[in-house]
Order: sequence, then C-alpha cells, then structure tokens
Amino acid sequence: MTEDRQQKAPSKPGYNDCKKMENYHVMVEMQDGRSFDGILVDVSGDTFTILISEDVVVDEHGQVADERQYGYGRRRARRFRRGIYPIAGLTALALFPYAFRPYPYYYPYPYPYYY
Repeated sequence: MTEDRQQKAPSKPGYNDCKKMENYHVMVEMQDGRSFDGILVDVSGDTFTILISEDVVVDEHGQVADERQYGYGRRRARRFRRGIYPIAGLTALALFPYAFRPYPYYYPYPYPYYY
C-alpha cells in the first residue's frame, strides 16, 4: 500500500505556543533574522513581552567595564532588558536547552555511601 504523505512545513508559533512557554527561558527567532534568548514574561493579544539577556563585565564599583580582559576586581554579570514584540513577527520559538545531572558521572563512592 502506498500512501501519499505530505510533509508539513513547520508552522509559525502562535498565541497558544507562546502562552505554553510563558515564564520559561526560550530561544526566539524573528522574521527579520534576529535571534536572541530570554525569559518570556507576558503574552497578551498580538504581542509578547520578553526579558532579553545580555552579558556585561562589571568592575568593583558596579560600573560597566569597557576592557575585554577580565582583570582583578572585574566580574561577569547578566543583565535583562525588556522587549515587546508582535507574535506575527515570530519565525521560531523553542525552550532553552539545559542539561540536568543530579550528580557527576564520576561519582567515586557506591550509593549509598554511608555506613
């Protein structure tokens, strides 16, 4: 038996897809080619609000450092900026991948390790 199977093109994410991923860290790709990651905060009507993450280097006084090297007294931080975009401009929406391991794979003791 031969059946005609048509491959469906991936559909654009809509309101329901955005609502399912609300309050999660997601990867977003827009129609104009931009892609970014952030936390999807609010979905209302035809727009969604996302906190877009960006890495910054901060010195010991809390000022943003312009140097590229991490010297003494400098640390990395993550800043989130709010952005409001139309749902119609979405091309792709996916959960940000995290790898969870309850303990290291090289755990040296047999479980349980107490006597």
